[in-house]
Amino acid sequence: MIPLIYAPEVAEAQRAGQPLVALESTIITHGMPYPQNLETAQAVEAAVRKAGAVPATCAVLRGFLHIGLTEAHLERLAKARNVAKLSRADMAAVIAQKGSGSLTVAATMIAARLAGIEVHATGGIGGVHRGAETTFDISADLRELSETPVTVVAAGAKAILDLPKTLEVLETLGVPVIAFGQDAFPAFWSRDSGLKAPLRMDSPQQIAAAHRTRRAMGLPGGQLVANPIPAAHEIPRDEIEMAVTSALEDAADRGLTGKEVTPFLLSRVYDLTGGRSLEANIELVLNNARLGAQIAQHIGTPQR
Repeated sequence: MIPLIYAPEVAEAQRAGQPLVALESTIITHGMPYPQNLETAQAVEAAVRKAGAVPATCAVLRGFLHIGLTEAHLERLAKARNVAKLSRADMAAVIAQKGSGSLTVAATMIAARLAGIEVHATGGIGGVHRGAETTFDISADLRELSETPVTVVAAGAKAILDLPKTLEVLETLGVPVIAFGQDAFPAFWSRDSGLKAPLRMDSPQQIAAAHRTRRAMGLPGGQLVANPIPAAHEIPRDEIEMAVTSALEDAADRGLTGKEVTPFLLSRVYDLTGGRSLEANIELVLNNARLGAQIAQHIGTPQR
């Protein structure tokens, strides 16, 4: 196993058997500008602590995989420019070359597995991009969910994606998709995508029990917990769909592909909603952090 660098708070939690929640770092480097990105990262970590767990924001810094970041590391990452956005395909190569990068959902799941952390809270997962029938643009997050035994708490998949196809791929890969507290699959900024979630659970205890049962059965992969954004902060589905459609047209005009697409779309949706999409994004991440901490408490001692 490669060496891992643990933040002091995370190392102490590991020794004490406290519940841990892995957090991604692309929200810091690619999600919003400084200092809002730093303030949001700090708020998400605080939400995990307040809900009874210990946060472990993960990133690759100068060739080392960090499990948890100090305040100095958080600030340095928040101010950094042109940071690599790492997923399964390039994570090992960047570590081998002593590089640095923020971690996507897939990469954070890998980091969590290496550290024995069984819950990851994020904003929204990647998925099948619109037009994937010709571009074949499908996020590595989906296959990672089928292979790596981490429960991921998200507000569904990002609404810029093709949500019906995303659910179909998750089903094909055997990934449990659990809507929390409702029957509908949420659509990131909106509580209801118009699609029914395959599974519903109404308590963190039920979700944790499902995680433990998969582990006991020796089933590979994790599970996706689709946690709807709080009603007070959602943007209605029809309104957000208009903004997404316009943003997709702009991306096509620019010829954007691959990892360039999602940051551009999120930025355009921000502009088209007058900043409301970012406010909603922050609230849903905080909401997911709280639920992730509650699930982690019921899963039990971190696996090493």
